[in-house]
Amino acid sequence: MSGQPLYFAPSNFKNMRYYIIAGEPSGDLQGAALVRALRQADPSAEIRCWGGDLMAAAGAKTVKHYRELAFMGFVEVVKNLPTILRNFRFAKTDIQAFSPDCLILIDYPGFNLRMAKWAKSQALKVFYYISPQLWAWHTSRVKIIRDCVERMFVIFPFEKDFYKKHGVEVSFIGHPLAAVIERHIAPADFLQKNGLDSKPFIALLPGSRRQEVERMLATMLEVTTYFPDYQFVVAKAASLDLDFYKFFLEKYPSVKLVDNQTYDLLKNAHAALVTSGTATLETALFRVPQVVCYKAGNVSYQLAKRLVNKDLRFISIVNLIANDKVVEELIQADFTTEKTVAALREILAPANRKLIQENYEKLRQLLGPTNCAELAAEEILQYLASTRPNP
Repeated sequence: MSGQPLYFAPSNFKNMRYYIIAGEPSGDLQGAALVRALRQADPSAEIRCWGGDLMAAAGAKTVKHYRELAFMGFVEVVKNLPTILRNFRFAKTDIQAFSPDCLILIDYPGFNLRMAKWAKSQALKVFYYISPQLWAWHTSRVKIIRDCVERMFVIFPFEKDFYKKHGVEVSFIGHPLAAVIERHIAPADFLQKNGLDSKPFIALLPGSRRQEVERMLATMLEVTTYFPDYQFVVAKAASLDLDFYKFFLEKYPSVKLVDNQTYDLLKNAHAALVTSGTATLETALFRVPQVVCYKAGNVSYQLAKRLVNKDLRFISIVNLIANDKVVEELIQADFTTEKTVAALREILAPANRKLIQENYEKLRQLLGPTNCAELAAEEILQYLASTRPNP
């Protein structure tokens, strides 16, 4: 699989239709790469999606934006159940009207696993790009994957073994972020245009959802008062309004906020406090020493503890891939100002910084090829071409 444009018999490969569902900013990013790869290999493709601005810019028709879909935690899901059910009904109607050749699901398990079951009942081919973390919790849901999905495209090496063990057709294609970050070039005037001086700065990444930021940012900001020799800069999520952040930042006039410049921020950062999730891997790929933080609502956390795989040693993606403690994790009750200050001081020490960055290099090697979207597109197109009847 070279990632180069594919060539199939024209009679078997015209006017293909793809319906893609991504429900989060990270899904929009990865979905955009997949849309570009599909359109490169199949220029006549029609692609309809749930996603965001990036997927739209890549050439998909976006019919539902992820800003309408970001409900996190058990309590939040229950509170927003009427909206979620309306979204299910809309998805089914829209998919039937579009009549795609396949449905491609990107992570977002609470919604997408249910959509996979429905699509199977409609005899619609389903592919899953970017696996839900079934290996971490609620592993019993893997049966839905086995019964309803043609093939999983997984981005972590350990996921391939997990799905093979459960009898699921699976391809390890490497992690898409590796290629994105390797290509990223920050503008030379990043510091100047954001009002930053030459003093080293620490990035604060409190998450992309409102509930996450509400729980994480206040403690992160309290930490800033203990490090007068550093600047602190908050990465604003594209999905949240500027006024939302102003409430938190009004007591911390020296802390800067950058909007839609997270990668530029990480390219220049000396260290970071990062909410657990995709951002921890992004930070590692930029070789920025980090402390991983996470705090959920108490009810959601207690329920999650009962569902999590008991063999799981870590919560951060970085440590899971390495199967070792590469970065410090401060979870729930451990995420306090005092413990975060101590952990940040640790990673600022030169010897510790060097060790973390060496481990990041090993991590990058584990992530495999960088043309993962092209590899996934190629397999999807080959499968569809082999199963689509000649006109």
